[in-house]
Amino acid sequence: MATPALVNEESAAYWTGRPGVTIRRWAHEGRIQRYGKGRGNVRYNVHELPRAERDEWTRELITPGATPPLPAAQLAAA
Repeated sequence: MATPALVNEESAAYWTGRPGVTIRRWAHEGRIQRYGKGRGNVRYNVHELPRAERDEWTRELITPGATPPLPAAQLAAA
């Protein structure tokens, strides 16, 4: 298995074309994995993040990345 390429929240937000709060929400919902704890120490695997479409020359956002799917629901223990 490949080593994850970890980025901070600001870089993850730029990569996806979404605000940082959306990145945190996706991690909370289990859509993406969060690495580390505490303020400023959390990182995200860039390979799990949907890439935004940006203009080749200006890097202006054209289309934000798609929303990752929710994890499959697990059955409750009996």
